[in-house]
Amino acid sequence: MSMRRLPLALAAATLLGGCAALNQVSSDVVAYGAWPAGRTPGSYVFERLPSQQAELTLQQQLEDAARPALAAVGFTPAADPAQAGVSVQVSLRNTRYERLDYGWGPWGGPWGPGWGWPGYYRYPYWASPWGPGWWGPPMSSPWYEREVGVLIRDRNGGQVLYEGHARSDGALSGGTALFGAMFRAALQDFPQGNPTPRRVNVPLDENAAAAAPATPAATAH
Repeated sequence: MSMRRLPLALAAATLLGGCAALNQVSSDVVAYGAWPAGRTPGSYVFERLPSQQAELTLQQQLEDAARPALAAVGFTPAADPAQAGVSVQVSLRNTRYERLDYGWGPWGGPWGPGWGWPGYYRYPYWASPWGPGWWGPPMSSPWYEREVGVLIRDRNGGQVLYEGHARSDGALSGGTALFGAMFRAALQDFPQGNPTPRRVNVPLDENAAAAAPATPAATAH
């Protein structure tokens, strides 16, 4: 199996992709909270690392994807950045793998006629001892491992008040709606946090997500 990091320009492009085939996103989530008791979320401003400043298009799209999740837990964008109560840093890791496709036997497999024994593709309409077809090299398809992060700091002392991470994988490279759902998963346990790794399912549709909270599932392994 080969692996390569998505170029930043391509990662930015994936944020524009659609996710019409999905109705929810399942993410493995961990979160840590040190939010002061009795403190309301208040206003925020986004913080960017130097490397994120160098990729403004990608970072702006990530921040736009995170805004609904921040609003869902009570944060509002600061009208005056200098008066914001907290700073928010969002990040993305998107890794592409080349995954080999396999079949079940000489008469086809789960992908339809033509797939043969694991690691080999049987082209149809050719003769062989096992029936129409012949054995060829394995076929591959892209598979993506995605992780978003949210870091919330106090603007006065710089203390980290909340840190959340959500990871998912699948055949889709991404999309604004998909990453937005992952940010909602990463913020599900705000403000206390929950360091126990677990699976969280979030509706993909943003309107549905506003009406229904994220639902935790079985603990992820």
